[in-house]
Amino acid sequence: MNSDGRNEPFIGEAPPLTRRLKLAYGVGSMAEAIVYSSTTQFLLLFYNQVRGLSAGGVGVALAAGLAVNAVIDPLVGSWSDRTRSRWGRRHPFMFAAILPVALTLFGLFNPPSGLPAWAELGWLGLLYILLQQALTVFHTPHLAMGGELTPDYIERTQVMSYNTFFLWAGDTFCWLASFGLFFAATARFPNGALDPGHYLRFSTVIALLVGTILFASAFFTRSRIPWLPAPAPDAGRFTLRAFAGDVRHALANRNYVLLLVSMFFLSLMQGVRGGLWIYTATFYWQLSNAQITWFALGSFVSYSCGSLIVAWLHRRFDKRLTGAVAVAVYSVGPAIPLALGWLGVLGSGTPGLLAILIAFSLLQHLPYSLMTTTMYSALADMADENELRFGERQEGVLFSTQTFFARLDQAVGAALAGGVLTLVAFPAGAQPGHVAAPVLAGVALAYIASTLPGLAAAAAYTRVRVTRASYAATRAGLDQSPA
Repeated sequence: MNSDGRNEPFIGEAPPLTRRLKLAYGVGSMAEAIVYSSTTQFLLLFYNQVRGLSAGGVGVALAAGLAVNAVIDPLVGSWSDRTRSRWGRRHPFMFAAILPVALTLFGLFNPPSGLPAWAELGWLGLLYILLQQALTVFHTPHLAMGGELTPDYIERTQVMSYNTFFLWAGDTFCWLASFGLFFAATARFPNGALDPGHYLRFSTVIALLVGTILFASAFFTRSRIPWLPAPAPDAGRFTLRAFAGDVRHALANRNYVLLLVSMFFLSLMQGVRGGLWIYTATFYWQLSNAQITWFALGSFVSYSCGSLIVAWLHRRFDKRLTGAVAVAVYSVGPAIPLALGWLGVLGSGTPGLLAILIAFSLLQHLPYSLMTTTMYSALADMADENELRFGERQEGVLFSTQTFFARLDQAVGAALAGGVLTLVAFPAGAQPGHVAAPVLAGVALAYIASTLPGLAAAAAYTRVRVTRASYAATRAGLDQSPA
């Protein structure tokens, strides 16, 4: 905040954003990706196939954690928007989250021995809720900070491309390290992820790594605090009444509501696919751990290209068209191989299957990179719109209310994934090559059907009117408004 208490997008002459600062910001998302990848890919498998709990019960426990977290997200966003401290609005939350995230992540994969099934499900549900809350305390202010680092239309895209690239880096690290190192195949367990003895080392390393990354991002971005927006002079402290007003202002933005609708359907698709993917790779395609690690090649090519071309696409086609096409391709692309498998064109014995699947993975990771960067960049533009209309910057509320609907929908998706496995009677303790064909066909069909909400998300995004012209008009209005 400047000397007279004014709230401006940037205070004084902010120095240019350096590559080091963009890297420090972006790396924070790597920790989020590691947490998301490790829990999404392995918690259902660990508690169902390794610990022997029912898939339906595990799905409900995971859904509960996401649902509770959905309620907390907007509260944290509003609270951070209204926080005044020598560390700014965002950093107090980011530093406070580090230790709880690391501890709860470790605890999830190390339930106390001797618990009955109901108590183990309770442990899973409780620890997953706590992990999601702790991650929210970091992630929501971190995303909000990314939206306020620069007022420039294209530079916002560049900042968010760093965020998206490190999402890939975290996901890929977890992927490669999990299947190539932590869950290496043995004679007894050709798929090492089914070996209960591997999970202690896995959880210890990722918990320490996540804590270190979160600290590095918070520590090395603190130099930007003096130039980040402060709460408006007349903004009161955080209260539930103030929070309700903040959410009301956010939902008054038509573009934002349309983005929420898009995210609602998109997250439903992601929740189903996140829970089922490891089952399709392990049991449907019967890929080994070594083969699964090769998918990192497709994701590296995709995310690298996405980071390089997203700013050019926004200059050439703007954010609306780029986002809508990316969502549509992301929804359809990953389902094509399973659709071909369901039709009998592809199978576990198809020559060159791994190369075919990796090629199709380009239709997943490239559009995801473009879609994520575009949506986050557009959210920063929507914060400008709300500042012009209401006289306050609401990055925290805007990013967190979007996350609210995403988490809530992912909870439904996680429960549906567990429900699918129950419905098709997927056996506990299954071994690749020994699962009945109708069961595998049911899993594949559920994955394919998840394309439908994704296409609904693309249709909603085409209605979002965030363009260079709208941005220019908003910035002109802000420049003319009284200080």
